[in-house]
Amino acid sequence: MEISWEQSVTYSINTIYLLFSAYLVFVMQLGFAMLCAGSVRAKNAMNIMLTNVVDAVVGSISYYLFGFALAFGDGSNSNPFIGTGFFALKDIPNSTYDYSYFLFQWAFAIAVAGITSGSIAERTQFSAYLAFSFFLSGFVYPIVVHWVWSSSGWLSPSSSNLLFGSGAIDFAGSGVVHLVGGVAGLWGSLIEGPRVGRFDAFGKPVPMRGHNATLVVLGTFLLWFGWFGFNPGSFDKILVAYPNTTDQGNWTAVGRTAVTTTLAGSTAGIVTLFGRRILVGHWDALDVCNGVLGGFVAITSGCSVVEPWAAIVCGFFAAWVLIGLNSLALKLNFDDPLEATQLHGGCGAWGLIFTGLFAKEEFVIQAYNSGMSSVGRPYGLIMGGGWGLIGAQVSELLVIVGWVSVTMGPLFYTLHKLRVLRIPVEEEIAGLDISSHGGYAYVAHPEENHPRLYADYMRLQDNNRV
Repeated sequence: MEISWEQSVTYSINTIYLLFSAYLVFVMQLGFAMLCAGSVRAKNAMNIMLTNVVDAVVGSISYYLFGFALAFGDGSNSNPFIGTGFFALKDIPNSTYDYSYFLFQWAFAIAVAGITSGSIAERTQFSAYLAFSFFLSGFVYPIVVHWVWSSSGWLSPSSSNLLFGSGAIDFAGSGVVHLVGGVAGLWGSLIEGPRVGRFDAFGKPVPMRGHNATLVVLGTFLLWFGWFGFNPGSFDKILVAYPNTTDQGNWTAVGRTAVTTTLAGSTAGIVTLFGRRILVGHWDALDVCNGVLGGFVAITSGCSVVEPWAAIVCGFFAAWVLIGLNSLALKLNFDDPLEATQLHGGCGAWGLIFTGLFAKEEFVIQAYNSGMSSVGRPYGLIMGGGWGLIGAQVSELLVIVGWVSVTMGPLFYTLHKLRVLRIPVEEEIAGLDISSHGGYAYVAHPEENHPRLYADYMRLQDNNRV
């Protein structure tokens, strides 16, 4: 059937919008790489940057072969729990999905493993990283995607059988992406244990600050830039007009979503700035960067369905969630070098609850029913929308924690028992760069007393054996 030139132009503009959003989300990998590199010690910089490259290349293959199929496969045997078609992109493109949609979803998938890598940084064998990255991006994460983002998923707000009459609203992935990565990082870090020297003999924390604040700030701004593809881009299409209006459509909702994203992150950054000043007595740039990211993580679920003023509320509480969980982590001797579990897990969980409280009915209908005026849906509890949405949000939170725990927990434990998870103590002290990757990321480290060349490291190992 031949389409009109108006339809052709509409399809073209929507495809360009989705592809551009995918490119922005992919730029977040560079942001993750810079943030991670600056947050670890110099002797592990090459290792953490390599893991970010591995996220992209391993995630590409696993998501192509079966990740996308498990997430969005809706063949004749489709069900609410797992996708069953489109393996290796068979039958793509079709009337529902095309290559640009795959690329956009792939950019999300590779971000999940990057979150987890921060939790287990500076002490993990590279072979173990390859294993869990492939499993997480190719199997664990896509199952959650199917539940929430596939039209046939049991938690989906687009399903024909809505949970509690609502379905869970997780527009761009506070739960699907960030909570999944955070819970996986929690189990990895718990099973590996803290880094050597992170806590003294009495259990008191010993500071192990990252080596380069410049990279951390650069990474934060790159992630901020990429979030404008992450959140507004999740509309998929920009040329969708709302009925009974003359000037509103997805293009207005896209702009509002960018504003709520910015306000939540900015508010969290300000609150973290002054909160940490009160607690530690100085202004800390690295804490502020994590605070900004915590605000972004929290607003990601409800970015399209809340008012700008509500985004400020979201960011305010996200900052205190992060500060509180960081304090708790130190008391429990929990070591997460990038605070990924607290930031992505804790703020992601808060984001799901926040959406259940503050979602506005008009915006929910715009995001999920293209603004149809005849449709009514549950919305935020505080906004007068009843308990349906908040019930679905809590359900999503609980099942994600449970699913990731029963899959990633045993995987990390098995790797631990096989002694392929954590590097030996002497290699950890020398640094992963020199012990596993043949040299440092930088030419010299006068401030650190470590072998500077791989040959020096090998000679030191031979001497220790003698």
